[in-house]
Amino acid sequence: MTLTYLCTLPLPDSWFEQLADRMPDVEIHRHAPDSTPSAELLAEVDLLHTSEWLPEAAAVPALRCVQLDTSGVDHVRGTSLWDSEIPIATLGGIAPIPMAEYAMMAILELSHRMPLIERHRADRTWPTNAERLATLTPRELRGATVGIVGYGRIGREISRLAEVFGMNVLGVSRSGRPPVDAEKFDTGRRSVAEDRAELFAMDRLDEVLRRSDFLVVVVPLTELTRGMIGAQQLDLLPPGAHVINIARGGIVDESALLERVRDGRIAGVALDVFDDEPLPPTSAWWSEPNALVTPHVAGLAPQYHAQTLDLVVENLTRLAENRPIVNEVDRAAGY
Repeated sequence: MTLTYLCTLPLPDSWFEQLADRMPDVEIHRHAPDSTPSAELLAEVDLLHTSEWLPEAAAVPALRCVQLDTSGVDHVRGTSLWDSEIPIATLGGIAPIPMAEYAMMAILELSHRMPLIERHRADRTWPTNAERLATLTPRELRGATVGIVGYGRIGREISRLAEVFGMNVLGVSRSGRPPVDAEKFDTGRRSVAEDRAELFAMDRLDEVLRRSDFLVVVVPLTELTRGMIGAQQLDLLPPGAHVINIARGGIVDESALLERVRDGRIAGVALDVFDDEPLPPTSAWWSEPNALVTPHVAGLAPQYHAQTLDLVVENLTRLAENRPIVNEVDRAAGY
């Protein structure tokens, strides 16, 4: 059985050459995302590999899988594809390693007061001994506790790295049970047996917040998680805690967070995602001395092309064999 594959992403020619070598029986089509494929082609597509370009479900009657180039699916909700029965697969599993390394980098930078140190560098000022002791003494990670809200593939890799530094790890997920690895693409490759985190269900989030010296937010953006870390939740954190958001804007109340950073209740933050992206030049976060601000880069994967190719080949193979796809979105859960 010949499958028809359509890609709307600007991947290099070599990527498609490798796909053709690995899947010689697949009919491969490429199309620019700013134009519309012919109705004849859309009617034949079995797997659509795309990001933002989403056709009406009625236009793709043969479609058996939408392979997204994103881990999040908030941009798909409300479309006719979302409302259809066509399986949707995410890019999940590509970024656990770089995102976990980013989270650990942020924990280290915040604990060693790097945002303030960088401010001294920008101003070309050398702090006095008293200033160094008062504002630049690092916080020791050994024995500190990191709470990871959204304990899936990325959270487990963060946990592995944090354990190396002697940190205690609390993981929060919907079920509070170890993640199920079946039908998931994962470049982190950490078995559940290796996982030593203390796990909690979402209804015990407050308990985790009270114990977290470092809070890492990596939960998907859904109707249930939108605004889940607000003023009330931030006030449960221990005095001098740090907050790291590598999930999506809209999950953490940015205004409440900024207020608590400025009054010292929260010692520092690392933010890679924001309510408004690109972050406007007028945003107060740019000039906040206790904030590490980055332009949504935590999930950039150095091995993106090779790993994405493996994922697409896996799902094409599964379609050819009439098996369930990997990384299928749970529409009821919203991710």
